[in-house]
Amino acid sequence: MDTTQRTEQQRSADRRRRELLEAADRVVLREGPQASMNAIAAEAGITKPILYRHFGDKGGLYAALATRHTDALLDSLRAALDAPAERRERVEATLDTYLAAIEARPQVYRFLMHPADTGTGPDQGFDVGKHSAPLLRRMGEELAQVIEERLDLGPGSQQLARVWGHGIVGMMHAAGDWWLGERPCSRAELVRSLADLLWGRLAAAGDKVGGPGF
Repeated sequence: MDTTQRTEQQRSADRRRRELLEAADRVVLREGPQASMNAIAAEAGITKPILYRHFGDKGGLYAALATRHTDALLDSLRAALDAPAERRERVEATLDTYLAAIEARPQVYRFLMHPADTGTGPDQGFDVGKHSAPLLRRMGEELAQVIEERLDLGPGSQQLARVWGHGIVGMMHAAGDWWLGERPCSRAELVRSLADLLWGRLAAAGDKVGGPGF
């Protein structure tokens, strides 16, 4: 097989994988954590063994969906952090971007972060606990890198940036999960309250010399 044929086959496989992920997304939007491999295969017009062939198992499909949505969310968070605005405004915009994302697609959020109670049969729920923690760790490391690149935190800056990055992501996740379930206040009120909590040290830290600024 020559290079051209291999390239075309890879493109075809990538295209088919995207189509299957889009079918999975449609099921998740309807069913949330209750989404099953049977339902996803039916939505895609294929059999479940073919779905397994593309993703290996439920964990492989979950990981592919998680990467797809996490990549999109991180792109949106980076855009908020890079917006031409004062630091406080960008902090609030970043918090709001995260909360707006989970509010806009709550079923997707619940699928990624909450286990489904579907028993112990062959089509039981996705093992969310096994996969959601790495998503939060990835977001924490990404934010830590942004903080280290942009803020002058003095001695031990790398470790402190990681503490802040993971701490902020943990706060956003826990507060957002509570807020999405109970809706005790408006999104704007939650954003302001969380920004107030963060603002002391963020306001005091100077921009790193030669960095893009925070």
